[in-house]
Amino acid sequence: MTKLRKTSKTQLHESTVNSGSGQTILKPDVNDNKARSVSDLRESGQSTAPPASEEDIKVRQAFVDKDWNEIKIADSWQIFKVMAEFVEGFEKLAKIGPCVSIFGSARTKSDNKYYIMAEEIAAKLVRHGYGVITGGGPGIMEAGNKGAHSEGGKSVGLNIQLPFEQFNNIYIDSDKLINFDYFFVRKVMFVKYAQGFVVMPGGFGTLDELFEAITLIQTKKIGAFPIVLVGRSYWEGLFKWIEDVMLNMETNISPEDLDLVHIVDDASEAVKIIDDFYSKYLLSPNF
Repeated sequence: MTKLRKTSKTQLHESTVNSGSGQTILKPDVNDNKARSVSDLRESGQSTAPPASEEDIKVRQAFVDKDWNEIKIADSWQIFKVMAEFVEGFEKLAKIGPCVSIFGSARTKSDNKYYIMAEEIAAKLVRHGYGVITGGGPGIMEAGNKGAHSEGGKSVGLNIQLPFEQFNNIYIDSDKLINFDYFFVRKVMFVKYAQGFVVMPGGFGTLDELFEAITLIQTKKIGAFPIVLVGRSYWEGLFKWIEDVMLNMETNISPEDLDLVHIVDDASEAVKIIDDFYSKYLLSPNF
């Protein structure tokens, strides 16, 4: 029986018989051309032009075969970094008292109507006895911390290390600024220590935080804390699609899920929804 052989750098194995020709075809191992380590990856990048970008390196690293030593060194140490962020967050936030998380875009300028409204909402929340938690950065986050700071309230910033946009603002209490590397740890802190959520217009990050809160309430992982969306013109299109497509057309959610959010256009109305929610339970902030 004649064997067909390939001349390449790839190791051939797993011979199978081609039923049509009667010849044995040698199939290459799909892993033969994979980089075996990060150093192999960088060497392969150096052998071609142009050199691989940092983004290319990140993508290609997902396909690198790691030996056990690399797994123990890199992945195991990462566990301790994650634990350290949880511990710092729990220790700093455990005693802050009732707070409301304010989400929104880092790109919002200080003369934007939503920046001004976020600052007003935060100030009103403090006057009503709540602290304010934001993502700690510029834009809407800065407005939230600024409003809380102006009224002498608790101003918490959960900052995230990013290559662009994100830097902590100056209105955060010095003992309540926490820096995170991991989004998922930061999101735990947003939800665990908040008794309400005010969501201003924002981008993908804001949507991520919004739907995280909705999902946890919908699945009863946390209490049904109020979620207030500010800006009807910004949010109603999204929730019209959710109602028309997700609910009515595909039935992927339940009708009562739409009741988890409130859409408003006024700072006083936003704060009133949170106050009314707690008045049902005869509860009020304790600081």
